[in-house]
Amino acid sequence: MLYCPDPVTDVWKTGSHPLDPIFSPRSVAVIGATEREGSVGRTVLWNLISHPFGGTVYPINPKRHNVLGIRAYDRIQSLPEPVDLAIIAIPAAGVPAVVQECVEVGVKGAIILSAGFKETGAAGIQLEHQIQQIAQGKLRLIGPNCLGIQNPHIGFNATFASQMARPGNVGFISQSGALCTSILDWSLQENVGFSAFISLGSMLDVGWGDLIDYLGDDPHTHSIVLYMESIGDARSFLSAAREVALSKPIIVIKAGRTQAAAQAAASHTGSLTGSDDVLDAAFRRCGVLRVDHIEDLFDMAEVLAKQPRPKGPYLTIITNAGGPGVLATDALIRAGGSLTELSPTTVEALNPFLPPHWSHGNPIDILGDAEPERFAQALQVVLRDPDSHGCLLILTPQAMTDPTRTATQVVETWRNSGSRQPILASWMGGAEVDPGEAILNQAGIPTYRYPDQAARVFSHLWRFSYSLKALYETPTLATHEQIERDKVEQLLQQAEVEQRTLLTEAESKGILAAYGIPVVPTLVADSPEGAVRAAEGIGYPVVLKLYSHTLTHKTDVGGVQLNLPDAEAVRRAYQQIQSNVTEKAGPEHFQGVTVQPMIRTDGYELILGSSQDPQFGPVLVFGSGGQLVEVFQDRSIGLPPLNSTLARRMMENTLIYKALKGVRGRKAVDLEALEQLLVHFSQLVAEQPRIKEIDINPLLASPEGLLALDARVILRSEQDPQVPLAIRPYPMQYTWPFRDGITIRPIRPEDEPLIIAFHKHVSDKSVYLRYFHAMKYSARVDHDRLTRICFNDYDREIALVAERLEPEPAILGVCRLTKKHGIPEAEFAMLVPDPYQRQGIGTALLTHLTEVARWEGLNRLTGEMLSENEAMCRLCKRIGFQLQPAGEPGILNASLALTPLPES
Repeated sequence: MLYCPDPVTDVWKTGSHPLDPIFSPRSVAVIGATEREGSVGRTVLWNLISHPFGGTVYPINPKRHNVLGIRAYDRIQSLPEPVDLAIIAIPAAGVPAVVQECVEVGVKGAIILSAGFKETGAAGIQLEHQIQQIAQGKLRLIGPNCLGIQNPHIGFNATFASQMARPGNVGFISQSGALCTSILDWSLQENVGFSAFISLGSMLDVGWGDLIDYLGDDPHTHSIVLYMESIGDARSFLSAAREVALSKPIIVIKAGRTQAAAQAAASHTGSLTGSDDVLDAAFRRCGVLRVDHIEDLFDMAEVLAKQPRPKGPYLTIITNAGGPGVLATDALIRAGGSLTELSPTTVEALNPFLPPHWSHGNPIDILGDAEPERFAQALQVVLRDPDSHGCLLILTPQAMTDPTRTATQVVETWRNSGSRQPILASWMGGAEVDPGEAILNQAGIPTYRYPDQAARVFSHLWRFSYSLKALYETPTLATHEQIERDKVEQLLQQAEVEQRTLLTEAESKGILAAYGIPVVPTLVADSPEGAVRAAEGIGYPVVLKLYSHTLTHKTDVGGVQLNLPDAEAVRRAYQQIQSNVTEKAGPEHFQGVTVQPMIRTDGYELILGSSQDPQFGPVLVFGSGGQLVEVFQDRSIGLPPLNSTLARRMMENTLIYKALKGVRGRKAVDLEALEQLLVHFSQLVAEQPRIKEIDINPLLASPEGLLALDARVILRSEQDPQVPLAIRPYPMQYTWPFRDGITIRPIRPEDEPLIIAFHKHVSDKSVYLRYFHAMKYSARVDHDRLTRICFNDYDREIALVAERLEPEPAILGVCRLTKKHGIPEAEFAMLVPDPYQRQGIGTALLTHLTEVARWEGLNRLTGEMLSENEAMCRLCKRIGFQLQPAGEPGILNASLALTPLPES
């Protein structure tokens, strides 16, 4: 078996990161260095030399022999050695030529502090295009129009800020340089430290995704905090954030919630902001926590670094005063949390040591004379309550209160409990509670002076936990046998031949039906008698609608007739529709009618649709439908593709979901069937990029089933930009038949049960050869580990499995490709259980994985194996890998140079 780092059990970082020359340079050139007081060039040079970072600094100024006592050079080509990083602080017009010089001498990274680019208009945009063309693939750039970056752990200050950040474990990234300086001033007052302090600017090259990747690999960074004005490369951001957020929390404040704020941000950064609701959905999809206030950024960074994530929304409040408990409750409910309902067992456990007049409910008011022991005993009971997902302790200083000793006993109780509930504290008051606060904070219990703030923090914690749970909760497998892609292709091609972007209702329903979505039967008739024949075939009563390629609002010209009970009614309705259309819109708009059954049911009218977002591409909407859909605004937004878990989350985020579960004696809708319908619809959206908009309104949901009553599809015109999917869908193209009923295909989240069964057949020896150490079966099949195995971000890693369907589904081998950050290379790994070894499965998997690597545009595959793994050594040599001794005895490096295939 081949060894390659396990995504959960192995912690390693191979080689250097492409951004290392920017964050940890050995030598720096300051282009535009000067001695002019107050200038950017002077300030950044002074910051570099006044905080020694262990590297060499070279001022570049063609008019001076030295700057601040350091020898200066006229241009970067004149330097005595190549430099890692160039810091550019000259007028914008001269930047392209300087970037060209940097490329020519092999500079690896650059920070462009200069302003005057796309935020100024067309001329600035043209300058940026020139820089991109020069630097692409040769030089990584931060900026332009930025403050610069600081790496406090090595004393590297490549900014023109007046102060250096303290070292710490929070990675801070901001698009606003002015906000950076404000946060820096605040952090020094509050003694907050940073692992990195980054001003991003206009993101000409390095963007959110690059920096999240970098900080995700950085051992000094425990959490990542973002101030965002525009998202830039949405796919890169979502991909990086999803990978990092599970191990390092990412908290963002996004400017531009209101239209006025969005316009202000655009004028400042030269970037457009998209729909805020879509952005919220995107953050949920990648496990990023969004907050509304700057102070919440650092509150959440602290608490997520210290406390476990709650498993549910229920908070238990222990307080020695009623008023603060009420304030905390109000804040909790408004922020989306809930109070724990105390069970009889919990109440009985509290009664013996609490005064008779305690609240007997939540908040647990233990009264104003509570001594430290009473706090500790109440906490002990709450931490044992399985219905409680978190605890907030509120202390108000009263005559008999001892804040310091109470804090000590709270810490001791919490540590001895072994509980995985998050615990927060609000020690209210002034200097007298400071020692108690310090004890709590030092122990890892975050403290807040006001209880409502602590309650909001818990709600943020729960939202964060809820989003992550949705990402990695094992979904059920959707059935896709009903998909008729050829039929969809025929319908779309016919519309393109006729140069139409609006499909008819019948065509729209045909596309839905091809993806297994149940639709009401819809027939087209071009004469009164044809309409009668259709009605008789369907069965009375029926509905007649205008059939037109050209009219979008058909009801405006009298295009609908309802509840037609017999043939004569159908004839009259046909003639009336024809007369109305001819009179109001012209005879060319009448091409006939559609006939469909009149549906009578007590079900719910839903809407399910998709439209294009300028940043994230296709987005999905689900919620209450019908004629009042715009009035009620009860909707949930998501990004395709969906699995069953994500579909259920979309449903849960609507008000109508409660009704769908059954209310006031009405039977529940089949929610699993509705999940599967959403999954099929999302697959349709993901697979058909020619569709610009599609909606089902109403989608009828009742205990009897689901039925699309009306549908509309609009295709993209040649003028419509095609924004790709923000999340890469399942790569079906990497599927091959093998032999004996075995198929090689990419892994999917739904495979987790099969992977659990797979590991039952792996021997201890094979485990050792794969992982270089022993690993128990229970550890190998732990859900948290398997989520990282099965839930692939296909932009970053692709695992191929060999699957046999008969006599029952089973996975016979896994071969994984994991891309390296920032370079066109990947690591690979393979494991085949012992019963299926020496049957050609490993050869087929690795051969197809190299094909995948080529199609993905990679230049090299690498991995490591034990030299005693003779079978794997032979296989790699046979496929063309070069084997060389690694740095450690008994380990071999495997490397295969690839020629990327042309894009299809």
